[in-house]
Amino acid sequence: MSDDATTRPASPVDPYLDLATIDRLRYLEVRARDIVEGYMAGMHKSPYKGFSVEFAEHREYVPGDDLRHVDWKVFSRSDRYYVKQYEEETNLIAHVVLDTSKSMTFQSDGPSKLEYAGLAAASLIYLVLHQRDAAGLAMFGDSVYETLQPKTHPAHFRNCVERIAQPTVRERTDIGATLHHLAERLKRRGLVIVISDLLDDPTRVLHGLSHLRHKSHDVIVLHVLDRAELEFPYDRMTRFEGLETPDHLVADPRSLRAAYLEELRDYLNALKKGCLATGVDYRLLDTGEPLAVALSSYLAARTGGRR
Repeated sequence: MSDDATTRPASPVDPYLDLATIDRLRYLEVRARDIVEGYMAGMHKSPYKGFSVEFAEHREYVPGDDLRHVDWKVFSRSDRYYVKQYEEETNLIAHVVLDTSKSMTFQSDGPSKLEYAGLAAASLIYLVLHQRDAAGLAMFGDSVYETLQPKTHPAHFRNCVERIAQPTVRERTDIGATLHHLAERLKRRGLVIVISDLLDDPTRVLHGLSHLRHKSHDVIVLHVLDRAELEFPYDRMTRFEGLETPDHLVADPRSLRAAYLEELRDYLNALKKGCLATGVDYRLLDTGEPLAVALSSYLAARTGGRR
């Protein structure tokens, strides 16, 4: 890091500018697996055929077609007129969807789920913009309360990060309704990256994800949970309080551990199987794992072997 960077005044954005994380990730590309639609010439194929970049197929000539696209070689062989069609190369449009409900504020030894998820969102937006694709941001609790439309300009990164660094924590969450809302609102097909602890009815969550897939979006779910939620390490009488409800429970955690871990396994398996069945990419993120390691391994596996 340069001297300028170490001496500049701190800002609310700075905690999210983890240069070591970004540097390890910057050359990994977030590419959609499915055909995506975008605004400009780029690296991702459009589902629409125009007359621009890569030959796709022939179709029979109809009056009004541009004669420049008639394949005269085919005409010389068949004595029939055929027009060349091409596939456009278009930019990926990525929508990063960040959960800022109160349950996301939970933390044990490391960063809170919200801090970890925020850094993941900032890193992914940086990567998308770095590869000259368009990134947008949506933040939600019980509903979407903040949106930044997808843009390709590098300055858009700071606009997004400023929002991420100062979230409005919502008392409750409604992930299923939020995903349905986004599925109807996002008119152009693209990549939707949902970053959340998914603490909601799994059936409703999966229905919302399925709605996004039905609209032909490529969907990634980054499921952020605290290490303590995954391991339940408590060993003495503890008061457990609900973050999104007024409920609480005082209990000996040793008597609850086995049942809790079994419920957690069932819950995680239901989410994984549901995502797999609908073609959604699912990745569990443990806040005790360095984010650079988690994202690097996931993105490398996702992009490996693809164009």
